[in-house]
Amino acid sequence: MTANPPFWETKSLEEMSSEEWEQLCDGCAKCCVFKLEDEDSGEFFVTDICCQYLDLEACRCNHYEQRHSKVPDCVQVTLELARDAAWLPNTCAYRLLANGNPLPRWHPLLSGVPDSVFTTGISVKGHVCHETPGVILEQHLLDWPNY
Repeated sequence: MTANPPFWETKSLEEMSSEEWEQLCDGCAKCCVFKLEDEDSGEFFVTDICCQYLDLEACRCNHYEQRHSKVPDCVQVTLELARDAAWLPNTCAYRLLANGNPLPRWHPLLSGVPDSVFTTGISVKGHVCHETPGVILEQHLLDWPNY
């Protein structure tokens, strides 16, 4: 008897339920890190500053369900962003699947280990700090290989 293939291999991103969509998130929290974009070139730069609501140990939002009311410009990853947003990390499951690529072997859905994103060093854990008043983002740029 053959096991059914996992949902991310049989469904397009458009066909996924909200629950399936949420399961794709590996918990890296790179989307919670502030980025700067050069308006002329479109190039973006990653900082080591993150949203004040990010739990730095768990790499999860402390107010996930209310994040848009607490941080009006908090970006929700949508199908359109998954296809087009250059600021999403190369390891983002949404971006990978939107571009026809498989999930990486360390992804929690494949590894079965929820913390695999930490043990592989993919997450922001240990790399970022919370935003503070008066912080100058340009002074906090990171050179993050394979972002």
